This record gives sequence, structure tokens and C-alpha cells, in this order.
Amino acid sequence: MVEPPRGMYPARLDDKGRVKLPAPFQQFFAALREKKLFVTSLDRRIAQIYPIAAWRENERFFDGYREDPRIARNVAFNAADLGAESEMDAQGRILFSPELRRELGIENQPVKVFAYRGRIEVLSEKLYEERKREAAQTAADDVSKLEAAGLN
Repeated sequence: MVEPPRGMYPARLDDKGRVKLPAPFQQFFAALREKKLFVTSLDRRIAQIYPIAAWRENERFFDGYREDPRIARNVAFNAADLGAESEMDAQGRILFSPELRRELGIENQPVKVFAYRGRIEVLSEKLYEERKREAAQTAADDVSKLEAAGLN
């Protein structure tokens, strides 16, 4: 299994709707057996880049989720509405659909990228700053609780 990169990296969507990935992400995607990716948003705020194998697992999850099928249907709808298959090009760029770029307000804008739970998350600068403020407000308490639960 190929491990995704760690850390938060700056990137930018160009005027053609492609994000140029930092080198560690390019190496991660280049090492995957299947080169196809699914680029979407589940919550209509954060973009996700999934290796196609990971996305297939999500499709199976949606199909089998019985606790509240409406939720699975809505999230799958968002993913289909904003999503498109893509591949990384030779220059390490991945194309985002026009619908996704418009919905998230990231056309020709700087973004932040990081790996999370088997996918790459892409945050607008505005959302990044919002999440950073939110995480900083409770950082000390959050760390204490997680250390008590076993975090090293």
C-alpha cells in the first residue's frame, strides 16, 4: 500500500481548472496501481481527490448504508453532481470540473491540500482560515482528551 503524504501544502487552481499538486502528492498518485481519480465534494464545501479504488469503496458503502438511506442518497448525489473522473497529467496537474470549481469558489485561486482518510482534501483559503481558527480555539483541550484516550 502506498502511504499518502503528511502535512498541509499550498497549491493553486490555474485558469484552466487544474490544481498543480506539490511533489509529495504527485509521487503518491504516480505510485498507485490505478491512475484514475475521482474529484468531487461530499459536503459542497471541501473538494476531495480520491484514488478510484477508494471511491469504489465509498460507492459500496452508500449502497449498503441502512441506518438513514436518505443521508447516503444525499451525499452520493452531491458527489455525483460535482464530481468527475480525472487523471494526473505529466506535469502533476489534476482537472477539477467547472461545477466543482464554481460551487467551492476556487477558480484560479490558491488552495491548501492535505491527505485525510485515504483521500486528498482541497480547501479554499477562506475555509482553511476558518478551520484553522476553529482548531486553534480548543487545541489544548483537544490534545489533552486525545492523550487521555491513548494518543502519544
